[in-house]
Amino acid sequence: MSTSTVTSKGQITLPRDVRKALGLGAGDKVDFVQFEGGFKLVPLRKDVRGLKGKFAGRVKRPVTIDEMDDAIAQSAVESEEG
Repeated sequence: MSTSTVTSKGQITLPRDVRKALGLGAGDKVDFVQFEGGFKLVPLRKDVRGLKGKFAGRVKRPVTIDEMDDAIAQSAVESEEG
């Protein structure tokens, strides 16, 4: 298992094997996603395929297309009223 130490500035160095496994290099960005009592480190990619699984665990259930359409319509009505 790889470990790191948090510095007084709140920084960590990702171990080489972790960087290699995630395909990370200098200047790459990562996101910390809250996940089952901890966090998951997710590399941010410009390719849309890098988004796979990024939002997993952030909602209790998926939202349907009909629910999205209803929310958009309700927001439009509220905007016209306001």
